[in-house]
Amino acid sequence: MQDTAVILAAAGSSSRFGNPLINKVYALLGGKPVWQHSADAFASIACVQQTILVVQAEDREMIRQKFSATVAIMGIEIVAGGSQRWESVRNALVKLKPEIQFVAVHDAARPLVAKSDIESVIDAARKHGAAILGEPIFGTVKRTNSEGVIEATVSRERLYQAQTPQVFRRDWLEKAYAAAAAMSPPPTDDAQLMEALGHPVKLVPGNAMNIKITTQADLRWAEVALKSRLVPR
Repeated sequence: MQDTAVILAAAGSSSRFGNPLINKVYALLGGKPVWQHSADAFASIACVQQTILVVQAEDREMIRQKFSATVAIMGIEIVAGGSQRWESVRNALVKLKPEIQFVAVHDAARPLVAKSDIESVIDAARKHGAAILGEPIFGTVKRTNSEGVIEATVSRERLYQAQTPQVFRRDWLEKAYAAAAAMSPPPTDDAQLMEALGHPVKLVPGNAMNIKITTQADLRWAEVALKSRLVPR
């Protein structure tokens, strides 16, 4: 049953990547751009019918020229993003095919996501309507004041760091994004919008390998993980 679409969010500025000449999602990892690893992970999921890659508006022509063959073979649709993440996802939602019932939103900069984790979170969304991957926080968590002085040690019991993909019923997600513009401060992930509407979101324990490439050190670590075959599938 091909009733699921994936939105690959790749419209960020990569301000912390440390290389002003290239956006992190276009950096090479194992001979392929980072975003393609994410797209490949979803291409093997049987229920996924539609893949939408959301990029900065100024990158659309570059994508078409540099990656035209890959985009055509994989049937990827390119959409221009907005100035904030929630705007980028909203722009992609209007491109969904009529038959799509579930939507997975995934950071294109998470190239090491495991197929088994994608399947698990999609299955959870089918049962609960909304589900995300999350990694348990094992380290000691400190909260500081505005001057960087520790105010408290926060209990890490039942604390998770959100990952992607995050998967939702289409109708819930569309309704959530219709209300997103009114949120202040802006939402930092899609599950936050679901929480604001009162929809329970199921958390599926994810894998520590599902890192988000933020810095060049992250990219080097991901390269080692790929070569060492540390990435679960």
